[in-house]
Amino acid sequence: MQSKIEPRALLRLKQVLQLVPVCRSTWLSGVRSGRFPKPVKNGRCVFWPAASILELLENMSKQEA
Repeated sequence: MQSKIEPRALLRLKQVLQLVPVCRSTWLSGVRSGRFPKPVKNGRCVFWPAASILELLENMSKQEA
C-alpha cells in the first residue's frame, strides 16, 4: 500500500492511522512529543505530508530489522 502513496500528497489523520499501526491518542501524543512528524495546518484542516509518513514507516521498518 505504501508504494501507491504519492509522496507529494497530504494525508488526513484517518489516512495516517491506516498506515501507522497506532491508535489516535498515541499518534497525537507522539506528535506533541516529537516522536512523530508535525502536521501542516490549512485553516481548520490538519494534514501530514505523505513524504514524512513514508519516511517514518521506512525508519520504523529499519528499527525492526
